[in-house]
Amino acid sequence: MTTTTDAPVRPTRASRAQKGSGQWALGYREPLNSNEQVKKDDDALNVRARIENIYAHGGFESIDPVDLRGRFRWWGIYTQRKPGIDGGKTATLEPEQLEDSYFMLRVRIDGGQLDLDQLRTIAELSATYGRDTADLTDRQNIQLHWVRIEDVPTIWNKLEAVGLTTQEACGDCPRVILGSPVAGIAADEIIDGTWAVEEIERRYIGSKEFSNLPRKFKTAISGHPSHDTVPQINDVAFVGVEHPEFGPGFDLWVGGGLSTNPMLAQRLGVWVPLEDVPEVWAGVTGIFRDYGYRRLRTRARLKFLLADWGTQRFRDVLETEYLGRPLPDGPEAPAPQTPGDHVGVHKQQDGRFYVGVALTVGRVSGSLLAKVADVVEQHGSGRVRTTAHQKLLILDLDEHRVEPLITALEGLGLYARPSAWRRNTMACTGIEFCKLAIINTKDRAAELIDELEQRVPELDTPISVNVNGCPNSCARIQTADIGLKGQLVVDESGAQVEGFQVHLGGALGLEAGFGRKLRAHKVTGAALADYIERLARTYLAERNDGEVFAQWVGRADEAVLR
Repeated sequence: MTTTTDAPVRPTRASRAQKGSGQWALGYREPLNSNEQVKKDDDALNVRARIENIYAHGGFESIDPVDLRGRFRWWGIYTQRKPGIDGGKTATLEPEQLEDSYFMLRVRIDGGQLDLDQLRTIAELSATYGRDTADLTDRQNIQLHWVRIEDVPTIWNKLEAVGLTTQEACGDCPRVILGSPVAGIAADEIIDGTWAVEEIERRYIGSKEFSNLPRKFKTAISGHPSHDTVPQINDVAFVGVEHPEFGPGFDLWVGGGLSTNPMLAQRLGVWVPLEDVPEVWAGVTGIFRDYGYRRLRTRARLKFLLADWGTQRFRDVLETEYLGRPLPDGPEAPAPQTPGDHVGVHKQQDGRFYVGVALTVGRVSGSLLAKVADVVEQHGSGRVRTTAHQKLLILDLDEHRVEPLITALEGLGLYARPSAWRRNTMACTGIEFCKLAIINTKDRAAELIDELEQRVPELDTPISVNVNGCPNSCARIQTADIGLKGQLVVDESGAQVEGFQVHLGGALGLEAGFGRKLRAHKVTGAALADYIERLARTYLAERNDGEVFAQWVGRADEAVLR
C-alpha cells in the first residue's frame, strides 16, 4: 500500500489547480489552517502522556488550550457545556466561555460488543466518576459526563483492564467501527464480519499511519441483510452480499455522511472477501489521508472527494495505488425497506434467542447499567450489544428465559415490545452537555414519546422521529421520517423560544433519500406534540395500502405537511 512521507512531491501542471485544497498526495504538506497546524506540531495520540503526567496532577487550569480543544479528542475527551448558557449564545461565545471544567468521555465499543465485566466497569465508572450519567449513542459508543481530568488516568486503567478504550473515539482519525450487533449469531446472517472489525482495530486503531486524517472517518461492517449499521451514511461501509461465483463477502460503499451537506455512500462495484477487508479498508482510509481536502474543514470529509472524483476514478486509485491489484466486480447488496434495529425476540443460529430492547433515546445511568448486568446474568446470558439505533441487545438466551428477562427489563424501563413511538425516536446529547447545541434534546424527546403514546397509541407502522440540537445531525435528522433540527424560533407572541426546523420523509434502506424541508416552516417546542400528532393522524387517514410515511410525504400537499 502506498504511504506518505514528509518529503514533498513535485506537483504536475495538471495538479496545480488543487493547491488550495491541501492534498498531501499532490505535494502540498504545509498546513493551511490551524487544525492542520496542530496535528503537524504533534501527533494527537501523544497527548495521553501529558494527561497522565501533567494535567491529571495539575488539574483543569494546567491544560494547554491547544491540547484541550484539539488533541484531547483523539482520546475520546471533549469539554462539556457550562450549565446555564442558553442556546442563543452558542454561536456568539468563545470556546473558553462555553466550556465547563468537566468532560464528556466517550468509550469506544467497536462492533457494539460487550461482556458483563465490561458493562459493569462502565457502570462503575459512571457512578463513581460521572455523577451516574451515561448515554448510548447511535455509533454504538457509551458516553460518560462530568468527568474530571484528575480521574481520567484511573478511568483509562479500569477500562483497559477489561479490554475497552477511549482511543480515537473522537478526532480526525478512524472513529469506532460500527458492526452488526448480531454478528455471528443471527440465523439470517450472510457473513460474520467480526474478524474484520477486530483485525482493523488491532492493526490500525492507535497507529500513527492513520492518526492524522483530514477529518473524522466513519466505518461500518455488517454481514446482516437488514443493513443494521446504516451503511449509506458512513465514509466506508462493507455490506454483506452473496457473490454468485465466490460466495459470501462484502459490497464496498464509500463517501456517505450527513451534517450540513448530506450525501449517501456510493458503491464502487467491487466484491471484497472477508480476509481482504482490513487491507481494502486501509486503502480507502489511505486515499482519504493522502487526497482528502485539508484546507477547509467544511470540505474535509471523504464525501466531497468522492463527489469530485466519481466512483470509477476512486476505484482505479484504490486498485492501482493502494492495493496493487484489481478487485473483482460484485453484485449490489439488496437493500431492506429500512435498516434493522433488532428490537424484539429473535432466534439465533444455535437455537437460543436474543432480545433487543428500546431505551428512552439512549439516556441511561451507571446504576441502571449495573442493574441490567445483574438481570442479564440472572437469566443466563453473559453478552450484550449496543446498536446504531440507541438500543441494547441481550444474547444467548434459552427459550424459557426469554419472557422472564423481558419482564425484568421492563421493570427497569427497557422494552422488548415498545410502542412505535418509543422504538423509533432518537436524540443527540443536546444543550445539557454539548457546546454546539441550541436546544434541550433528551428531555424534549422523552416528553414527546410519552405524549404521543397517549395521543396516537394506534400507530401501527414505524414513524421515526430524530431530534438534534444543532445542524450537525448526530441524530441523523435528514434520514428520519420526521427530522427535527433544533434552533431558536419566534412564537405567536413574538418571543424567542426553543423550536425546530422540520425535515420530512427522509429514509435509509431501499428508498434512501433526505427529508423534505418546507420553506420557512418552523415548529416551537411547545407546539411539537400537536404538530406530530396532526401529521401522524393525517398519514394514517390518507395512506395507501402498504405506503410508508416517507412515501406519503413525497406525494402529500405542502399545506397538509405544515
